[in-house]
Amino acid sequence: MSFLRKHINISLNSLSTLRRLSTLTQKPFPDKPTATYYDNLAADAANSGDFDSLLNLLNKRIKDGFYNTKRTFSFITNTNFTPSLLNDVVTTISRLNPGITRRNALESLVTRLCKLRRPNDALNVVESMSRVGDFELKACTFHPILNFLTRDRSLDHARHVVVVMTRLDVQPDVTAHNYFLMTHCITGNVEDAVGVLRTIEDEGLCVDERTYDALVLGACRKGNVVGAMVLVRRMVDDGVYMLYSTHIHVIEALLKMNCSEQGLSYVRCFTGKDKALDCELFRCLGGKLVEMNKLKEAMLVFREMDERGLQMSDKMREIYEMNVGVGNDDKLLE
Repeated sequence: MSFLRKHINISLNSLSTLRRLSTLTQKPFPDKPTATYYDNLAADAANSGDFDSLLNLLNKRIKDGFYNTKRTFSFITNTNFTPSLLNDVVTTISRLNPGITRRNALESLVTRLCKLRRPNDALNVVESMSRVGDFELKACTFHPILNFLTRDRSLDHARHVVVVMTRLDVQPDVTAHNYFLMTHCITGNVEDAVGVLRTIEDEGLCVDERTYDALVLGACRKGNVVGAMVLVRRMVDDGVYMLYSTHIHVIEALLKMNCSEQGLSYVRCFTGKDKALDCELFRCLGGKLVEMNKLKEAMLVFREMDERGLQMSDKMREIYEMNVGVGNDDKLLE
């Protein structure tokens, strides 16, 4: 069944649009609406079957500077999902103003369908929109689908999505490849991970922080902390932004090897530039040491946090104040 139907385009001026919206909400349209306000109106319009109002809302919210959110299409649920409802929504999107208005709505809908674990419907929607005139698909439109499928370990299905992208003349970007790379690194499939890196290189794409994040995780999962450190050093030398999760991969790997001293040294290497990051890294290290019942080592971390003026969680502060000065806070390192 096709997702698109022919419609007669009806041009509405701003006054008639506001009048329709006012009728729908039964109250004056606010001078300063919010994204949440628009999301609620969208749900009201769709639930009442008024897709002309939904069309006007989706057009107007972008003009007012409000991008669609993950809640814009929350009125679509697994309970009320029907091909007819999805057909009406996609037809509405196909009639939106071209450019960012239409693309942003499509990406929001695709994200919602993947949230509902409906990647096939999401892909069908994208393929249907590819047949709409004056509309160019982007690789980012497929990201929610690839993210869902690779996280679900449905790699054959994800590869099919890439085939569809190619057929629609959409070149997979580095983010698309990173989804596969992360899955291979999590599962320890080194050969396929190397294959993804070769593809990125062959296609002339530049690796980014998420590429490195996956590689560091893969090295840590294999127990190759030295290799992970080499990657981290390369990121630093190349000026690549480091994700918080990348630091966590290394800290967890070091603690798993009972290298708490090296874990603290690692954290210290990245402190002093961003106090929020300093706080998170020290909290992570201290919290994990407590979980491992390494109180003496944790106290060293908490004391340094206190000296640096970094905020502890309530539990950390309680542990620190209960044990400071009673022998547990002796220096672990010289």
